Parts: sequence; structure tokens; C-alpha cells
Amino acid sequence: MSVKTVTIVGAGVAGHVAALSFAKKGVAVTILDQVSALQEIGAGLQLSPNASHVLDKLGVLDGLRAVWNEPDAIELVSGTTLRSIANVPAGKFARDRWGAPYGGLHRATLQKYLLQAVSADSRIKLILGTTVETDAEINAASGGKPDLVIGADGVWSKFRKTIAGSGTPEFSDMVAWRFIIPERDVPAFINTGNVTAYLGPSAHFITYPLKETGFMNLVALSAGKNPGETWSADCDPAHRAEMTSQFSCWHKDIRALLSYAPKPTWWPLFKVKPGRWTDGVNRVLIGDAAHALTPFAAQGAAMAIEDGYELAGIVMSTANLGEALLTFESRRSARIERVRARGNFNKFAYHARGPVRMCRDFVLSMRKPEKVAADLDWLYGYKAAG
Repeated sequence: MSVKTVTIVGAGVAGHVAALSFAKKGVAVTILDQVSALQEIGAGLQLSPNASHVLDKLGVLDGLRAVWNEPDAIELVSGTTLRSIANVPAGKFARDRWGAPYGGLHRATLQKYLLQAVSADSRIKLILGTTVETDAEINAASGGKPDLVIGADGVWSKFRKTIAGSGTPEFSDMVAWRFIIPERDVPAFINTGNVTAYLGPSAHFITYPLKETGFMNLVALSAGKNPGETWSADCDPAHRAEMTSQFSCWHKDIRALLSYAPKPTWWPLFKVKPGRWTDGVNRVLIGDAAHALTPFAAQGAAMAIEDGYELAGIVMSTANLGEALLTFESRRSARIERVRARGNFNKFAYHARGPVRMCRDFVLSMRKPEKVAADLDWLYGYKAAG
């Protein structure tokens, strides 16, 4: 492949992983971002084995494993009774079955270790505080016309507008209320070592530890109103009232926790409708810019990581760049649509009401953990090719 220079618009997870992946193949990479300093966005995230496999290949995983939490299981629990429904074994089981670990950590921790790797690679140049919307601006910031330009600038991507037929952002009709509490203040009903999903009518509630911070990450997800183009905001009294009303028929201990949740942030959940990812010449989208997903399969970061790694592998092993980009779009979009379908199914199952909920609980309770895990082999066992 004749690609010798790559410019990436966006210095998030997808952009950093793509930069490291191309640099390891000898390509000179420039990362551009409009922010003047990289800051923590969000709170916790989960990295399933399909993501940690890539981070291992890029030399980032060892640092993360030293500080993250590796749960023994991902538990499914009734949000109305607090009874266990089912669990997916993780820990050693995940390493043995899927060839890589499952971990939970603060998003800032992942950003920190990716940035360290980027900064240590002489083939990568990171330029912050620059806004690029035209070819001339990209070329000027890159020091010349790059062979390939990658849009990794998130769900509100401006770069996406340069690709005809690309997807558009769409409100999912769901919102997330995120907050953290010190582990010493965690209520007794919460397992402080594992990932737990509490399932209830029209909503669900996720908890898992952020070991490196000493806090517990908590996320309540339910229906909500479209606020327009925004990512997050402080949860004002009206938002808090809306949050507690969505969980009004849940167990009293969960209702109590949500009622005094300290400084929750309100995150409307947007997705990007399916569309083109590439112009078939020298432009391509990855991560949320291409396919922002709702979090019902906990795969947003993982898909961005897979994208960046596989893009470098396909581009650098295919003679024609345009063909490589079309191949990337075809392969990755098929994978994304399967993940999207899984997320939609999870939303239906997690938020089930009445007889459907009772049937769900009965069916899951009858399944052995290993059988539940087997349903995820296609997802967690995926080995992105770089």
C-alpha cells in the first residue's frame, strides 16, 4: 500500500487507536482536534475482551490492567426485588474463553494510557486547538496533503458532512443519568466487585467499580426528552424529578439511592443512523462519527477500538486505497449492525414489563452461566485483524 501519511480529525478513543495502529505499520500520522487540551469526558466504561485484545496488540493493556477492575461476573438482577436473575462469568473465565480480559475503568484512565502511547511514538504528531473543516485547512494543519483522512470526531462530526450519503445523528428517546459515589458509601445491596445490571420496567440501572479512583460508577437509563445537540448537562431539579419518576415502581433501596445521587449528569443518548462511511477515494469515518450506538450492549468504546485497528490492517494490506476503504466499510458495517441488533434486543429484554418480564426472568434463571456466555462468543470472542 502506498499510504505514507494519515491525518485523523478527532483525538478521542477511535482517533488514538487508529493513530497507534497506523504508526505501528510505519505510517506518519497527524491527529487534529479543536480542543486546546484533552479532558475527561464521561465517567466509567467497560472494555470487553474484543476491545482489550486490540489494546494488548497496541501495547496499552498492561498499563490498564494494573489499575482497572476485572470483575468475576456481569450480573443481571431484578430491579424490583433485587433477586439475582442470571450472570455472565468474567475474570479467568473470560481470559480462557475469549482470549482477553474484561475490565471496567474510568474513561479518563483509558484516555491517559492511549495518550501516553501516542506521545511516545515519534511517528505521531498531535495538534490541539485547531479547527479544520476544509481540505485546505486539513492540508495546512497536516503540513501537506495526506494520503488518507480519517474522521473520528464523534456523533456531532463535522467531517462526516464531507462524505455523501453519510448517516445523521438521531435522538434515541433514551437518556442516562450518570453519577459516582465513594466505595465506602455504596449501599449494601450493590456488589462492589462486579458489573451489575438491574433490570426493571421501562428502565435499567448499571453499577460497577472504578478501582483506580476508589469510586463506584452508577448509570440509570430510561426514556427521556430530546434536548437538541448536546452531550451532557448537570442534572437540575427537573431532571432529577424526571429520573426518580422513571423508577417509581422499583425497589425502595434503588429509589432511595437515586433520590440522593450526588451531582448526577444528564446524558441524552444519540445514535447515528446507518449511512456511508467513505467516499471510496481517501476519506473514511470511524467510531461514533460513523455509527454512534446506544449503550445497551456496552460496546461503544469497543467498536471504536476495533474500527481504528482494523482500518489500518485493511488499508495497509490492500493495493488500492479506494478498494480498501470500501472493504473496511462493508466488513465493519456488518459487524456494527449485528452489535446494534444485540443492543436493541437488550433494551427490549432489560425494560420488559408484565408477563414478558416474568418470562424473561424464568428463562434466564434456568440457563447456566456458561450457556449465557456462549451467546456472546461472536461478540467478545471477536479478534480484530490489524
